[in-house]
Amino acid sequence: MARTAARIDAATPPHRDRAVDALRALAILGVVLGHWLVTALVADGDTLRAASPLASMPWLAPVSWTFQTLAVFFMVGGHVATRSYAAVKERARERARGTGRAREAGRAAGAGADTGRELSRGVYAGWLRARLARLFLPVAALVGVWLTVAVCLLLGSASFVTVRTLVKLALSPLWFLLVFALLTVATPLLARLNPLWPLVVVLHVDLVRFGLGGPAWLGWVNLAAGWAVPYTLGAAWTRGELERRRAGWILLAGGAVVTAVLVRWGGYPASMVGVPGEGVSNLNPPTLAAVTFGLAQCGAALLLRGRLRRAMRRPRAWAAVALLNLSAMTVFLWHQTALMATTALALPAGHLPGLHSRPDALAWVPYRLLWLPAFVLALAVCWAAFHGWETRPGRRARGGGAVNRTTRSVGELPGRARPLARLATGRKHPLPHPESTTLKKVGGA
Repeated sequence: MARTAARIDAATPPHRDRAVDALRALAILGVVLGHWLVTALVADGDTLRAASPLASMPWLAPVSWTFQTLAVFFMVGGHVATRSYAAVKERARERARGTGRAREAGRAAGAGADTGRELSRGVYAGWLRARLARLFLPVAALVGVWLTVAVCLLLGSASFVTVRTLVKLALSPLWFLLVFALLTVATPLLARLNPLWPLVVVLHVDLVRFGLGGPAWLGWVNLAAGWAVPYTLGAAWTRGELERRRAGWILLAGGAVVTAVLVRWGGYPASMVGVPGEGVSNLNPPTLAAVTFGLAQCGAALLLRGRLRRAMRRPRAWAAVALLNLSAMTVFLWHQTALMATTALALPAGHLPGLHSRPDALAWVPYRLLWLPAFVLALAVCWAAFHGWETRPGRRARGGGAVNRTTRSVGELPGRARPLARLATGRKHPLPHPESTTLKKVGGA
């Protein structure tokens, strides 16, 4: 393992910003652990119902402050998307210049703009197709499996309440992917958008629905606008506007202070995740408090970049981060299934504390912590069964022209090391040529 990690480390281009991969891995781990700690399936006779310890123990709200890391994921996603789109456009322009099409287009009177737009549309379509394929193929596997499971459970006389609870939990990650897909589609526009614009939209939506008694459905505007804030923050990162540590401190301090004011005097819940029975959820749809809290988290993430870069110099740490990033979508989609599978398989053993018991007392917390290794084991089984759906688009793209030349060295690695090395060298998110202007502009992660 040490030798494989060392070879993956050596195969990684020196200009790759490993802090980006580390932040994505931390964000995924935060979401997974957070869900496992605040989601309980309670055995109620012959049915299973979802419950949350935050409903009975609201003083556990700081758990959500630590593990609700979606804003960091959206910021990293916006940074990676805008950076990769800029790289694809740069390579397309270089190929056009190399074949002389740009010169011919320049000679044709009135045809230059049309040719440029046609080239831009083709580049965008190819880039978008590749990115959405990585999102929707794993989703197809999840939906297909749970559609089959739901039908079998209903035919097997399982209660409708149990089936609805299980399916709702299993498919709950899909709202995130829908929003992420919409933001990905809008990347060319969001790449130039100042994060203050979607933040202003969130502010006015909350003023209308909470301050002026506006309709509740208006809050769903924040589903796109709220997560567009960290996404466009990632675009600002790509433009080089967040390189100074002062930017991170402003986001961290400003976001934390505003969030504290909103929770203390604005009537917003302290928990940054939804809690059953509460009239207002900070997450469904996102509120101004959730967005400002996300800004604080993004500021902290930006301040951690230096330490993460130093930590990722260790080959084993980098190999672990590369593996998790290679399977990020699989881990995210199947972690709730792992929790439910563990809970269901343990039902014959009786009413087990921390797994089937109600999360209404402090004693539930240490018992739940003891079950985390079992959830990890179940998730590993899901990963082994379904991670191929996530890597499939990359295998189809081997013959494409967008693959960076630096990845050819991957073929020298042992078979088991190749998937890690493909990610470590940027195989799935191609990098611009080391001498390209785009790479020099964005710093080349």
